[in-house]
Amino acid sequence: MTVIEKLKSLSIILPPVSGPFGSYIPAKRVGNLIYVAGQLPMKDGKLMATGQVPSKCSVELAIEAAKQCVVNGLAAVNGLPGGVDQIVGVARVGAFVSSDTAFTEQPKIANGASDLLQQIFGPAGQHARAAVGVNTLPRDGSVEIEFIFECAS
Repeated sequence: MTVIEKLKSLSIILPPVSGPFGSYIPAKRVGNLIYVAGQLPMKDGKLMATGQVPSKCSVELAIEAAKQCVVNGLAAVNGLPGGVDQIVGVARVGAFVSSDTAFTEQPKIANGASDLLQQIFGPAGQHARAAVGVNTLPRDGSVEIEFIFECAS
């Protein structure tokens, strides 16, 4: 099953790429790796989760936002020649969670993205990861996630 077919089976439709919101490109292939710039949880042109977790954004909403970041990251890859079907695995995920000072459950938020990637790619979706708390993110997003995908040679 291709990646596109798997996404369809999960009722995931790749949206148009939002951004970039600065002087960069959304995704770039270098050798057999695709680097995807940090993705905010944009859905239908709006941020679906804003503010610090958990005071302004619930843990549950932040987990859903992390999943949306995956969808947006895949949409960025789909804009490259070869699209998402060139992805053969996930190498690394970097999750940034806008957090209240005492919040320490950033890995729980990042699991939203990690679990979806493993659902899409199976064992090839297992990856190295960082999950860090930050005091603020661009546009007051609650979550931002960057990706490194492995692709066929």
